[in-house]
Amino acid sequence: MEEKFKLTKKEFKYRGKTMEELNHMDIREFARLLKSNERRTALRQSDELQKFVLKCKDKALKKRPIKTHSRYLVIVPQIVGLRISVYNGREFVPVQIEKEMLGHRLGEFSVTRNKVKHGAAGVGATRSSSSLSVK
Repeated sequence: MEEKFKLTKKEFKYRGKTMEELNHMDIREFARLLKSNERRTALRQSDELQKFVLKCKDKALKKRPIKTHSRYLVIVPQIVGLRISVYNGREFVPVQIEKEMLGHRLGEFSVTRNKVKHGAAGVGATRSSSSLSVK
């Protein structure tokens, strides 16, 4: 009576839509599935998003790196699977766009501030080190 269960990977869905359905949607249609803040942003920047998607597809075909300073762009289904380098103020951080990132902004995945690592105190930083001679 042993039944063997197949372990199948659960199909990814965003708000009840499969990736195939999302890819066939227009950016304005996809924006209606987003949360309110991202929806408003995506609807306002739909022309800019469309230009960005076309630029990304063109560069991907030519095997050229995709670099952008536009951290505020909302991630849409048409750019899923691409590798985009997002500027964080100092360098371009490569980001692999995945399905789970839909609806977020590019800047969320390119951290601008690093964690501070404090080392040993310098000479004169503490009361005991101020009495030492500096030679």
